[in-house]
Amino acid sequence: MPKYRVVTPKGASFTVAGSDYSFEREALDPIDAEIIEAPADEAGFIAAAKTADAIYAKGIPITKTIIDSLQTCKVITLGSVGVDSVDVKAATARGIPVTNIPDTFIEEVADHAMMLLLAGFRRLVEQDRMVRSGRWAEGRPALLKVPRLMGQTLGFVSFGRVARAVAKRAAPFGLRMMAYDPFIQETLMYDHGVIPATLNEVLSQSDFVSMHAPARPEVHHMLTEKHFRQMKKGSIFINTGRGATVDEESLIKALQEGWIAHAALDVLEKEPPSHNNPLLGMENVTLTAHVASASARFDEARKRRVGYELSLVLQGMWPVSCVNPSVLQDTTLRRWQPVSMDRGPNS
Repeated sequence: MPKYRVVTPKGASFTVAGSDYSFEREALDPIDAEIIEAPADEAGFIAAAKTADAIYAKGIPITKTIIDSLQTCKVITLGSVGVDSVDVKAATARGIPVTNIPDTFIEEVADHAMMLLLAGFRRLVEQDRMVRSGRWAEGRPALLKVPRLMGQTLGFVSFGRVARAVAKRAAPFGLRMMAYDPFIQETLMYDHGVIPATLNEVLSQSDFVSMHAPARPEVHHMLTEKHFRQMKKGSIFINTGRGATVDEESLIKALQEGWIAHAALDVLEKEPPSHNNPLLGMENVTLTAHVASASARFDEARKRRVGYELSLVLQGMWPVSCVNPSVLQDTTLRRWQPVSMDRGPNS
């Protein structure tokens, strides 16, 4: 019988095909840990997971009810940046560390954000439609209304890893940059050529507002009607963070009534959107299907990282990325020493 049991909801998450957990098992097999799939409903999952050593969270919300039922769980591990599918507060109350992978797909998401900025600014989707529908002559006149990109202002709401990577990409385009983030040191912003600002200053002065706030209860509907009213009429709103950070009804109203010019969105409040979501029929909206982090290395890199995090904690060591680090101070887990890995979690 295996030494450790890692229980996960049955069904793949963020993957094209099913998984045999081969990438996760690279770190788990050597410590005699097995991954067991459990029913993907709360009652069924609880029955299978209550004596698990670890939870590999995917597919279903890991609720307070589930967490409170866990008797021997040492860690809850996510294969994503966002942690909104886990009740972190409940896990913290039980002394269970929750891990994620915040540093694995920074480059991909930053590329996607920059792509949305440029596509929205140069009206790429509209231009494509004009050509395909025989309206060739309308293309140039439409862009004669668009200003030069150089000298425009890009404002960041939250200035974490992805926003900082976007800033590096935006600088060569000659964009002036500013950011609102009360949790980031101003010196770090200056190091990236970004001016620290208040939220009001970012919204009112920016030609592009790029949203990067994480999905946490305290930033649910962080941007509402009053915020979109502060933005420039010609501005473009970009969101590659989480849809729930924005009051979508207010964003739709802002686009319909011309408070802002365009929205370029990889995330929506409800995913996938319902067929009658007004955003789907609006010409001043560019949409992608929550794919910013996707690339050829996506599954391999994140799954190896999941296995590595699980392995560390099951062996009694601190995880690399913990979203509730306060619990580590009250556990018997010990700090780990970095080791060289040929195919590590960030390879």
